[in-house]
Amino acid sequence: MTVRTRFAPSPTGFLHIGGARTALYNWLYAKRHGGTFLLRVEDTDADRSTAESMEIILDGLRWLGLDWDEGPGVGGPFGPYFQSERIEIYDRYLARLESAGLVYEDEGAIRFRVPDKVITVSDSVCGDVSINLKEAGSRRYDADLKREVEANPDIVIKRPNGGYIFHFVNVVDDIEMQITHVIRGEDHLSNTPKHLALFEAFGATPPQFAHIPLNLNPSGTKMSKRDQGALIHEYQEAGFLPSGVNNYMALLGWSAKDDQEIFTMEELKAKFDLSGVNSSNSKFDFDKCRWVNGEHLKRLSTEDFVALAVPFLSKAGIDPADPRVPEALGLARDRVQTLGEIPGIIGTVFSSSVSYDETSVAKVKEKGDLVNVIAALVDVLSVASDWTVDGIKAAVSEGAATIGVKMGAMMLPCRVATMGSTAGADLVPVLVLLGKETTLSRLRGFQELLSA
Repeated sequence: MTVRTRFAPSPTGFLHIGGARTALYNWLYAKRHGGTFLLRVEDTDADRSTAESMEIILDGLRWLGLDWDEGPGVGGPFGPYFQSERIEIYDRYLARLESAGLVYEDEGAIRFRVPDKVITVSDSVCGDVSINLKEAGSRRYDADLKREVEANPDIVIKRPNGGYIFHFVNVVDDIEMQITHVIRGEDHLSNTPKHLALFEAFGATPPQFAHIPLNLNPSGTKMSKRDQGALIHEYQEAGFLPSGVNNYMALLGWSAKDDQEIFTMEELKAKFDLSGVNSSNSKFDFDKCRWVNGEHLKRLSTEDFVALAVPFLSKAGIDPADPRVPEALGLARDRVQTLGEIPGIIGTVFSSSVSYDETSVAKVKEKGDLVNVIAALVDVLSVASDWTVDGIKAAVSEGAATIGVKMGAMMLPCRVATMGSTAGADLVPVLVLLGKETTLSRLRGFQELLSA
């Protein structure tokens, strides 16, 4: 059997991390088993579906590298791949149910008669789930009574306005497109007995189902588009790597048997399997996501790191052609977790002036010998002839000895005076990049600030 999986987004908004993870799991499973990953667009809701949303979703998948073997822009033997273009197919399947006496009209809608028997979903993640749809019934909210009431358990598959319902078209498409494995969120598990009833009515073998755990936000509720880290395009804008985002998404509900956490895409393809998917919900941790991405940044070649940093440097007003850029990026490499953080680490090197962080200035002002420290730094660095890391360190050590303090007592004031903050890249390599003239200018400017 050739594995065929699918991702079926609705173009009604942005690409959410929950949807992207579903796409990733389907993509990985198909790739590991030498199968086909298919993209199908569920756009039957004409009022909410937009071309703009569709393009955002497609762009997000492309950025993540989750290329589809069949679907929009690619084609394939089971198209069209937009549900809005498949109405004739749905009409044919509805006619089959009508001829078998399995549907009836109800106030303009068409309902499918659910069977009066136990239906068991054999799920690869959740195990066996059994239900009798007829006995379980259905409920709806009664606006007059202001409470839920018993309702007709038979499934509406076509609305009074002629539009087909998700349950029906979903099953028809999975049959027509020969989907072998349906990997989707656990919130769809309750729908699956209805889908199995439809598969049986059509005399079709259902795919293997795997309902993956939900993504919860830090407060323990289902992630919404307003939660930090929820929307894929925001990762791209912030300077995450696709490999880092994919890596973290894979860990949201799945783990390797050897507890490995950092994966290349090739490693994920080789190791991902449904047996490693957890049955309990996963909790999204944005800090962990950033850490994973930082590990991927560290593994980039120098050339790739520089090339990927260019758009973020340009946006911050840093000339990527400046000859100091490669060395400055080297200082940032182990300190940043996203490309978007780079200007904040090395921006001071390329700035014509220094901007002081008030908290950092207050911290060094607490030291009573600050005025003498800065004066000593100006004295020794102004006569330093070797403007290298070793030469600067030797000069600062000499200044420390002159005023009777340890060298460490010189470094933090020097950092704040020349870089504006207690945070940032390593001080002395930054001084090398700033150059002697700029370094002294900033130290003297800080002296004036102290005396003001």
